[in-house]
Amino acid sequence: MTIQETIEQFQDAVVQIATKTGTGTGFYLKQYDLIVTNNHVVGDSHRVTVKGRIFEKRLAEVVFTDSRYDIAFLLPPLDLHALPDIKLGNYETMHDGDTVVAIGHPYGLNYSATQGVISRVDRIQQGIKYIQIDAAINPGNSGGPLVNENGEVVGVNTFIIKGGDNLGFALPSSYLKEALDQYMPHRGELAIRCPSCSTLVTEQTLEAGQYCPNCGTKIQFPKKDEPAEAPLSGIAKVIEDILVKLGYDKDLARTGTNHWEVEEGSAKIKIAYNPDNYFVVSDAYLCKLPRSGIKELYTYLLKQNFDLRGMLFSLHGENIVLSSLVYDLDMTPDVGEHMYRDLFQKADYYDTLLIEQYGCEPILEEK
Repeated sequence: MTIQETIEQFQDAVVQIATKTGTGTGFYLKQYDLIVTNNHVVGDSHRVTVKGRIFEKRLAEVVFTDSRYDIAFLLPPLDLHALPDIKLGNYETMHDGDTVVAIGHPYGLNYSATQGVISRVDRIQQGIKYIQIDAAINPGNSGGPLVNENGEVVGVNTFIIKGGDNLGFALPSSYLKEALDQYMPHRGELAIRCPSCSTLVTEQTLEAGQYCPNCGTKIQFPKKDEPAEAPLSGIAKVIEDILVKLGYDKDLARTGTNHWEVEEGSAKIKIAYNPDNYFVVSDAYLCKLPRSGIKELYTYLLKQNFDLRGMLFSLHGENIVLSSLVYDLDMTPDVGEHMYRDLFQKADYYDTLLIEQYGCEPILEEK
């Protein structure tokens, strides 16, 4: 199978995962009806957002975590049986020098694939075998599939050695299959794999309510009366409360620590808070510069800048951006609600106007 055929086969089944702290990759296995990723991608989150080529961002529940082998499973947020049937390959048949392809979302770049070879098929780290590869993997690739020449998943891309030259490591598919088979009788339940003895533990099988029934290791399940997520505070909470009040889902809007993204009509608004410089920056990306008539467009935008209060038109490359900037101490719920309501409405209004009256072009979006 060529690398082009591999990418075509996997691009619908590979998803992007986002939490409060960052992004990563996962892939859907139809046989198990689960999304596979790394445990460190989901962290302490009980729900994460997932996005695929055939569906927009949705919330997915984390139902299995294994900190020792760094595996996590998610319940699909919708019926994904129409996706390609991705198969697990036989890790034991792999050899040093075999060609592999790593697929994922490095640095948020969707559906990137890198080809390389296996440098060492059984590199042992902390008592666990890993596949050492020279295919470039970067932050955001974690949790993505490592694929052999037959288009089968032979590993889960897990970590790199910082400062190394293409020193990447993937957890062999044999470990993944063992975890999947162990979890399937309990599918849909929240389960934790004991980090000491690898026994699958559910809330029903906990010994004395907090210990692994096999080895006695203390297992921490979230309490029923505890929030599923650690509560936000400060400016981040103010921003999310405002988004909820304006009718947006704060979980789906969240794209990372102190970063959010919402859509209003055809405009996309990115919100970022930087505690180091004390400002909340909100950028509404509207459209691209037209091929002609730019002088008339500039004249209009400058006049609008003179009349607008609290907002400003600018250019980011060829993109026209409507922005607002607020000092964090001034970001009260009332001020923020008024500002965002106004920004979102004007973003949708100007986006349409600039395209229809000044010949601006829609921003090219990656599918």
